[in-house]
Amino acid sequence: MDELFELLRFASISTDSGHKVDVQACADWLAARMAAAGLQSEVCPTGGHPVVIGRNEQEADRPTVLVYGHYDVQPVDPLELWESDPFDPVIRDGRIWARGSTDNKGQFFAHLCGIAETIEEDGKLPVNLIMLLEGEEEIGSPSLRPFLEAHRGELACDVIVVSDTGMVAPGVPTLGYGLRGITCCEFAIRGPARDLHSGVYGGAVANPGTAVARLVASLHDDNGRVAIDGFYDDVVALEDWEREMWRSVPGMSEEDILGVTGAPSLFGESGYTSAERLWARPTAEVNGIWGGYQGEGSKTVLPAESFAKLSFRLVPGQDPSDIMDKVQAHLEKHCPEGVTVEVERGHHGQAYRSDPHSAHGRAAQEALRKTFRADPVLIREGGSIPIIQDFKEVLGVDTLLLGLALPDCQIHSPNENFTVENFEGGIRLNRVLFEELAGI
Repeated sequence: MDELFELLRFASISTDSGHKVDVQACADWLAARMAAAGLQSEVCPTGGHPVVIGRNEQEADRPTVLVYGHYDVQPVDPLELWESDPFDPVIRDGRIWARGSTDNKGQFFAHLCGIAETIEEDGKLPVNLIMLLEGEEEIGSPSLRPFLEAHRGELACDVIVVSDTGMVAPGVPTLGYGLRGITCCEFAIRGPARDLHSGVYGGAVANPGTAVARLVASLHDDNGRVAIDGFYDDVVALEDWEREMWRSVPGMSEEDILGVTGAPSLFGESGYTSAERLWARPTAEVNGIWGGYQGEGSKTVLPAESFAKLSFRLVPGQDPSDIMDKVQAHLEKHCPEGVTVEVERGHHGQAYRSDPHSAHGRAAQEALRKTFRADPVLIREGGSIPIIQDFKEVLGVDTLLLGLALPDCQIHSPNENFTVENFEGGIRLNRVLFEELAGI
């Protein structure tokens, strides 16, 4: 736990250039910790933040398992909402409170602790190990795919293990076999050359603030369905066994979701359960919207420009570039008169899906069952880890998503937390999982 706290104290915020030194220091610390655990480690430079690699002694007659994680974290804003310093971890109510505690330092460090314990007690691991930790996941992993392609042979493996996902409820072991993809953009609405007096020009000149609101409103119909032409054309339908299993997944009732989110009521695409909407249906979301005067009191202006940030969660069959083409066409088609729209495309990643009933999938389920003494549930994750599909395309292998985060861990938000119970469970899981994978 002391070592985890050391790791959590690094303010390794990848999106902020002011924290570049912290990111590098975190990478160096991890390489040293891997070496102390008995692994050969190195810090590998990239075009951005470094990749940290750890390996045991490789033997020809054993399967090779690649364990992936990321040591970069989200910004902490708004800082005033944190109940304790985000980079000074504390334990309260059985939880570790700190930025990165769940996303993803606590989860991958549990694996590293399990690896260290096995080596200390048995002298070696039952599998060939490659541990790969990157520092750019929170900014879309721009350097990792080129790194994979450049080191394809050195990173050859039989399966990949990732704990950057969640458990559906406390004590319910969860195997994820899919992730939604993502594509993002920002658009600007521009009107007059400068802010105008709203009394002198309001009603005669189009208001970019009104225009951005109308465009945002055009993204959905009244039933929560995305109203972009062709948006659903390539969506792959759910299988019957998936719909059946998800009907009874713990933690996914209306009461559960309202309790975690604090929302007054649920809303989403008609005809689907909340689990289906979250794990297997595409969405369009507004991540930010702004423009005009933001200060105290009134300032009666007609703003010269207004902005919005959008993200689209995608499912198998949807191509991020194709969807963004359709998004841009929609925004241009529905742009009100008197203003112009400019679209700036952001990062994207493919959706991912594997077979949870494969030999590796069955081994993972057995490891979860032994670790948590309960039958695992099989789900797709609502979030996106774009590099998982890159692993599939570059290395040609599937990924086991063995989540340890709970629904109320508050990742990407103030007061991020990770339960001590699940940190310790992750250590046990690593040890059992490697034994199960070695037996395939």
